[in-house]
Amino acid sequence: MADHDFIIVGAGSAGCVLANRLSADGRHSVLLLEAGPRDTNPWIHIPLGYGKLFTDKRVNWAYESEPEPALNGRRVFTPRGKVLGGSSSINGLVYIRGQREDFDDWQVPGWSFQDLLPSFIRAEDQSRGASALHGSGGPIAVSDLPDTHPLCDAFIASAEAIGIPRNDDFNGETQEGTGYYQATLRNGRRVSAAVGYLRPARSRRNLRIETDALATGLIFDGRRVVGVRYRQGGRETEARAGQVLLAAGAFNSPQLLLCSGVGPAAQLREHGIDVVLDSPEVGENLQDHFYVRTIWQCTQPITINDALRTPWGKAATGLRWLLQRRGPLTVSAGYAAAFIRTDPAMTRPDAQLYFINFSTSKMGEGLDPFPGFTCSVSQLRAESRGSVRLRARDLREAPAIRYNYLDTEADRRVMVEGLKTIRRIAATPPFAGYVDQEKLPGRDVHSDEELLDYCRQVGGTVYHPTSTCRMGSDERSVVDERLRVRGLEGLRVIDASVMPSVVSGNTNAAVIAIAEKGADLVLEDARR
Repeated sequence: MADHDFIIVGAGSAGCVLANRLSADGRHSVLLLEAGPRDTNPWIHIPLGYGKLFTDKRVNWAYESEPEPALNGRRVFTPRGKVLGGSSSINGLVYIRGQREDFDDWQVPGWSFQDLLPSFIRAEDQSRGASALHGSGGPIAVSDLPDTHPLCDAFIASAEAIGIPRNDDFNGETQEGTGYYQATLRNGRRVSAAVGYLRPARSRRNLRIETDALATGLIFDGRRVVGVRYRQGGRETEARAGQVLLAAGAFNSPQLLLCSGVGPAAQLREHGIDVVLDSPEVGENLQDHFYVRTIWQCTQPITINDALRTPWGKAATGLRWLLQRRGPLTVSAGYAAAFIRTDPAMTRPDAQLYFINFSTSKMGEGLDPFPGFTCSVSQLRAESRGSVRLRARDLREAPAIRYNYLDTEADRRVMVEGLKTIRRIAATPPFAGYVDQEKLPGRDVHSDEELLDYCRQVGGTVYHPTSTCRMGSDERSVVDERLRVRGLEGLRVIDASVMPSVVSGNTNAAVIAIAEKGADLVLEDARR
C-alpha cells in the first residue's frame, strides 16, 4: 500500500512548485523531502545576503568540481542550495527566462517557447503588470530593483554608445540589449520558490514536508519505482507512493538515480551497484555558463564597498533596509546588464554581461578595501559538455562534477570577445569617467592569448548547471516529453537536469516554468 500519491525529492525551485500545484485541489497526498533545513536563516530573505550564504554549509551543498583540465587543474567551487527553496533561497535573484529560440531548439513536442509561455505567465507576479508576455498575481515576484544607481546608468549609457541597443525588458520580445535586471524580490525581500510556492501551501493537510531528510535510494518493484528511502535524524526511513518525482537538481537527481542502479551499467558495476536499468546518458551532457569577472577601481566613493567599509556604514545600510527596504542590501547578483553578440554575424546574443556596483577578490570572503565595481562576462550557449558521476555509492558523498569548460574553440572565442566588449564599454564616456584603474585582469593583459589565459586562471561557474537527465523524443534520452524516466514506471524527473540544452541566461525562471508544466503533466496522467 502506498503512503502517498506523490513523493517529491528536493524542495528547490522545481520541488516547491510541484508541492504546491499537486496538493492544491486536496485530492492527492504529497510528501516533500528536503535534505536541508527550513529557510529560517535571516540572510536568505535579504537580497544581498547571498554573499553570506555562498560557503555556508548549513544551507549549501558547497560542492567542488574535479580538477578542470582547461582551467590549469583548478577545482571550481560550486554552491547549491540545501534548504527549503533550494538554490532559489541562496542565488543572486536575477530573473531571466532565456531566449525563445532556446526552447524551440530543444525540438521536443510540447516544449517550444509558445508551449511554455503559459507556465512562465502563471508563475509570475510582474511588478509592471500583466501583458501578453507577462503574468500578474503569480507566486514568484518579478520586480525592478528598488533603486537605480549612477554607475549602472553610466554603464548602460556607454553600452548604448558602442552600439548595444537599450532594452528595458530582457524577458520581452527580444533579449538583446542593455538595461537594468529584474529580480525575484518584493518590498526589498527575496521571494524564493519556498516563499512563493511552499509558504502558502504549508497548512494543507494533504502536504507533508520533511526537512533534514536526505534521500538515499529508490525502492523498486521490478521496473516500477514504488518509494524512497531517506535518512533523517540518524535513522533510515522508507516512504511509498504511487509516483516518485525527482526534483533534486542537475547534480543530485542523477546522483540518486545512479546510486539506485539507474545509469551507465559500467559505472554502476564499478561501484558495486546492481544494475536496475542501463541508461547511458544519466549524469552525462552537463552544461553550465562559464563566467569571468573583471574588477575596477572607481574614481568616486559611491560603491557598496564604500557603504559597508565602516561599522557606521554597515549600521546605516542595515537601518535603511529595515525601515525603507531600499539601499545596498536590495542589490541582486546583477544590477545592470548587456546581452550581446560577440560576432555581428550572429542572429541573437551569445554572451551576457553583468555589472555590479561592488567588488570582491573572492566571493564569500568580504568586499575589496577600495571603491570597486565588477563587470563580468558569461557565455550563453556553451558547446562544452561535462558530466556528473559517482565518487561513492553513498548519497552523503559529493558527486564527481566535471564541467570541461573551454573545451571548444567557440567557447574560448566568446569569452575573449566578451572581455574585449567590457573594456570598450569601460573606455567610453560617461562610464569612462568613473574608471580610476582596471584592477583585474589589469593593463598588462592585452592579447587574445593573454585574455584567454586570464579566463583559465580565474573563471568558473555562474551556477547554472543543467541537462544531466536530458529530455528528448529519442530512445537515448533519460526522460521522455512527459518527463517520465524511460524504461521505468512510476518515476519522473522534473528539474534543471531535464533541459536538452542550457537556456541563454540565468536558469531559475526556466526551472520554475518546467515545474509548472511538469505539474500539469502529472495531474493530467493522474486523471486518466
